[in-house]
Amino acid sequence: MAEHPEDPLSTRTQGIYERQAETYDARRSRALFEARWLRRFAGAMPEGGRVLDLGCGSGRPIAGWLIGEGFRLTGADFSEPMLELARARWPNGDWRLSDMRTLDLPDRFDGIIGWDSFFHLTPDEQRACLPRLARHLVPGGVLMVTVGPREGEAAGVVGAEPVYHASLSVAEYATVLAACGMRMTAYLAEDPDCDYHSVMMALRGA
Repeated sequence: MAEHPEDPLSTRTQGIYERQAETYDARRSRALFEARWLRRFAGAMPEGGRVLDLGCGSGRPIAGWLIGEGFRLTGADFSEPMLELARARWPNGDWRLSDMRTLDLPDRFDGIIGWDSFFHLTPDEQRACLPRLARHLVPGGVLMVTVGPREGEAAGVVGAEPVYHASLSVAEYATVLAACGMRMTAYLAEDPDCDYHSVMMALRGA
């Protein structure tokens, strides 16, 4: 889809990640500051379970960590240049071109992770996406996404381009999750031990 200067920032995310894929990949931290949350996520799933990495990007470091831990990983992203980088690293991996706003896979997963991806959706898109994610989880499945520290919209940077971020309030996240059969199990705003990411986890009911 062609972009125009007057288009809202919220509509430009896909094009930004397509243009900035190599720059983003080169600058992405490999320090695994996410490790504590990843271990918590992994501990909520059966050994060797199926995981959907939603907004997997180039596969480093999140997908790589999950693969190394023995999970059966499906990586999904709407940026083909990002997926090309992931496929080059793991040629036998399950990498799919997909947009979380229209996600409709035949598979069901023990866990879904949306790290540095879900928060690119607008508030209305997030409200619509959470029930969609719930439907892709098995009963008892776990969801972990990064969100914002408070309700509102903001801009980050990818490469040299501004990129859209948004968040609901923690109370609204809890309400939306409950409405689609999920229960929030963790939320921490601006975790100082995780590069100040705000992280939310939820479980789908049995």
